[in-house]
Amino acid sequence: MTAPYIISPTAPADACVIWLHGLGADRFDFVPVVEALALPQHHAVRFIFPQAPTRPVTINGGLPMPSWYDILGMAPARAISHEQMQTSADMVISLINEQIAAGVPIERIILAGFSQGGAVVLHAAMQSHLPLGGVMALSTYGPTLDTLVEGESVRPLAIFCAHGQHDEMVKTNLGRQAHDLLQAAGHQVEWHDYPMGHEVCPEEIADIRQWLVARLGL
Repeated sequence: MTAPYIISPTAPADACVIWLHGLGADRFDFVPVVEALALPQHHAVRFIFPQAPTRPVTINGGLPMPSWYDILGMAPARAISHEQMQTSADMVISLINEQIAAGVPIERIILAGFSQGGAVVLHAAMQSHLPLGGVMALSTYGPTLDTLVEGESVRPLAIFCAHGQHDEMVKTNLGRQAHDLLQAAGHQVEWHDYPMGHEVCPEEIADIRQWLVARLGL
């Protein structure tokens, strides 16, 4: 497996953001966002960008591409490889444990993911019940959330949900459904939408910055 790309702060890290890319992208996809966030100069946040394995994706005609899990069909709901989803979520938990071992408190570890990567971090966060600093679910959906949050009493997590109003790849209603499930389960969920497609825009980056600064006390 390809090692994650890591951006380390100049000071010893006391916080960490683990950020998963989307289907067909790579570990460098969100690296420019770190600079765009313009965090305070002497922040101590480590950014970790894992790389999904390259594998055939059924809905794309079996074409191999970086993918956290196979998508088998789109209707009536997205059918996915639950085994591959679990493997990817386990990878996220391993990265969390590595950061804890390196001295980063669990409550200062943020999970982030775009599209397919967002589905993985939501799965990992809900299944593990870890007292994370928060989750950023960007232009994503929750193919496993209905079973993971059903009837559970959990420690509330801060979750930042963002979506494009014109997203044709992951429809806005799918993101909103994930938000509503998480909110009904008792989590502290924010919803942000923007006049964009399946992408990230400057207004969203500004909102992410504000949320991160608040969550980590930067």
